[in-house]
Amino acid sequence: MPAISVFDIFKIGVGPSSSHTVGPMKAARAFADSLGDQRAAVSGIRVTLYGSLAFTGKGHATDSAVLLGLCGDMPETIDPDAAERKLRDIHSSCEIDVPGIGPLPFDPSADLVFEFAEVLPRHTNGMRFDALDSSGKVVRSDDYYSIGGGFIVRGDEPEVQNQQGEPPYPFDSGAGLLKLAQDADLTIPQLVYRNESHWRSTAEVDERLAQIWSAMKSCVDRGLKTEGVLPGRMAVPRRAAKLCRRLQERDDNSGLDTMDWVNAYAIAVNEENAAGGRVVTSPTNGAAGVIPAVLHYYDRLIPDSDDAGVRRFLLAAGAIGILYKINASISGAEMGCQGEVGVACSMAAAGLVAAFNGSSLQIENAAEIGMEHNLGLTCDPVGGLVQIPCIERNAMGAVKAINAARLSLHGDGSHKVSLDQVINTMRQTGLDMSTIYKETSQGGLAVNVPEC
Repeated sequence: MPAISVFDIFKIGVGPSSSHTVGPMKAARAFADSLGDQRAAVSGIRVTLYGSLAFTGKGHATDSAVLLGLCGDMPETIDPDAAERKLRDIHSSCEIDVPGIGPLPFDPSADLVFEFAEVLPRHTNGMRFDALDSSGKVVRSDDYYSIGGGFIVRGDEPEVQNQQGEPPYPFDSGAGLLKLAQDADLTIPQLVYRNESHWRSTAEVDERLAQIWSAMKSCVDRGLKTEGVLPGRMAVPRRAAKLCRRLQERDDNSGLDTMDWVNAYAIAVNEENAAGGRVVTSPTNGAAGVIPAVLHYYDRLIPDSDDAGVRRFLLAAGAIGILYKINASISGAEMGCQGEVGVACSMAAAGLVAAFNGSSLQIENAAEIGMEHNLGLTCDPVGGLVQIPCIERNAMGAVKAINAARLSLHGDGSHKVSLDQVINTMRQTGLDMSTIYKETSQGGLAVNVPEC
């Protein structure tokens, strides 16, 4: 059974995309690190991007991410300001400084290839890294795949497990999770906490949950204060700061204002993501605004909210994300946006019920409702940018998650459609969905909305 942690689902990184930015950066770094004894023979590197990475790579900053990864950078530690300087230097000098090797000639216009006609066999988000000697002969070639949420795999190798050893309560289905919780007389957050404490101390679990929440709050705060225009040829204006000011001026606690605040929180995060800022992959960057928006709804708009509720939220949401990761996919290039915003909505709905101390059955019901009404959601970014419809779609997903949680809390947890059934349906729907609706910008809004 796969050993996946909540902290594999929630990761601090940079925008605009977990599969097209975070994953390729990690893959490029992994390739550079893997050269080992072959480094002395390497005189050049060539990178080829395939499938969805080719079609929307420029809009998702895949090219920049690969260059920075080859320079040794990683998403969780990269300095965005320093990154901009590095990229300018690479493009102006046509040279890249690879750790352990030193400066190598690298012309991004020739040595970074976008291959539109071919897809590598394992996943549409495929990359090939070739290390070349002084004569141009390939001395090392590796294929990497960015499989969603910042996860990567090499070639036909199994996905690397970040956690060692089986936790006390392993689960790979919603039904299994419910039974484990019932048999152990634990809530879902308590069960997940015990699993996490198997891999690290309870103090570290608490600290890392606090870090995730702190990063989410910082991202929302930045987004609510920053004005201007998002990068890219569409020149999309930021809206979160203006919406925040209007709401502060009104100072009205009506139901509609509550919804407006949720919209503002979600838009703030995804505007930061679109600008290449630091966000929490939750479970992806394209869907990074849903969970922070719903958590902010709980933290700032619910009178008796507390830190314990925030922890319950993240633990329960993480458990639901693990189920989607194991049994379907969190890659928009595989599942469409149902695998990103849809999964985030399902996770957030479950998390909110847990924050309110709902039962395990209510948590599972909320997760099911959150996905059931996102089935078939396409990924069709206009201009290949994570902006339209992605930013507003996060706001819609956050509001829908709150409604799913409320519907569940008004019931006793019994329902006709199980979470396992809806996850399987999402997977089947994603497989049936045409590739033009799966992060290629070849269909839907991407071809019907003129770029301006």
